[in-house]
Amino acid sequence: MALSNCTLGKYIELRQNTNDDLIYNSEDVRGVNNLKMLMPTKADINGRDLTKFQIVYPGEFVFNHRTSRNGSKFSIAYNNGNKPVICTEDYVVFRIKEDSKNYLLAEWLYMFFNRPEFDRYVITNSWGSSTEFYNWEDICAVRLNLPSLSVQQKYVDIYNAMVANQQAYERGLEDLKLVCDGYIEDLRRKMTLKSIGQYIRKEDKNSNEEIKKVVGIGQSGFIAPQKEPNKSLKNYKVIKKGDICYAPPLYNVLTGALHMYREEELAVCSPIYEVFFCDTKYLLPEYLTMWLKREEFKRYAEFYALGVRQTFDYSLVEQIKIPIPSLTIQKSLSILYDAYLQRQKINEKLKVQIKSICPILIKGSLEEK
Repeated sequence: MALSNCTLGKYIELRQNTNDDLIYNSEDVRGVNNLKMLMPTKADINGRDLTKFQIVYPGEFVFNHRTSRNGSKFSIAYNNGNKPVICTEDYVVFRIKEDSKNYLLAEWLYMFFNRPEFDRYVITNSWGSSTEFYNWEDICAVRLNLPSLSVQQKYVDIYNAMVANQQAYERGLEDLKLVCDGYIEDLRRKMTLKSIGQYIRKEDKNSNEEIKKVVGIGQSGFIAPQKEPNKSLKNYKVIKKGDICYAPPLYNVLTGALHMYREEELAVCSPIYEVFFCDTKYLLPEYLTMWLKREEFKRYAEFYALGVRQTFDYSLVEQIKIPIPSLTIQKSLSILYDAYLQRQKINEKLKVQIKSICPILIKGSLEEK
């Protein structure tokens, strides 16, 4: 069967279902990232009117029509889950028309959107001055060659099989995390809690400026800038293997920007960070990091953060109370947690591989007749 050259707008329709009855709350709010996935929002929604938020039902697409400062990518996602979510009224929600489902599969269209070629097309055709937009009318104008439904289904099945494998791996990953959390919770109930302030110390400053490698910290870990800053590093803080580093503003703590440095090479980081090390005769940094990475600690930090700007400074870290078992137990738990971290990295690589296969699958479906 020949390919059908068509305009996407023929097969899709705009959706504008708002959360008028407040059926969905803040836990159901999702954002769209440039990896084309729905994710828990990072925005502060305290005081926001959730009745204006749009409902994204399973099988529907949602995109952010602002394309500026987005890594040259188009933020669009597909709700392939089994329950609705809500998103800001600034987003655009659409679905495939009921009478068009015999011509276009939603999963095939999602693969079509997941290609770098489509990102380049959107960025090229966005419009605006200080802020660029790619709107509903623009996505309706997209032209595409549409394979037969059976060919679409064939390549969608390949994609779904890969996603199913990744999700099965992810479920095992969460089971491992549950085991780690369970052991820690058991220790918390059975042992006397001790303040960690007696076991940790702040790192020194780079007063002689001997260390030139500068690192920053984000949700995914430490990042080394490509160039040295054109300023003195005298007040920068030394960071060595085993040191724990974080930025005191509460937002950074809650988003997971707290890590243990694992590199052999000495580095320095900005004075805005707090950097400390453990007395390893009593407390292993791997074990402490495992504790500080728990969701329970994030809630603790949110409760005790100080000031208008809500910061969780070093004095508050010193007051944290945790069970401190023998070094043997700490090491065993650390090995278990490291296994979880390694598998977490593998899982992220699997997700990247699945996205990178989308252009190949779309190309294959277009070439098959």
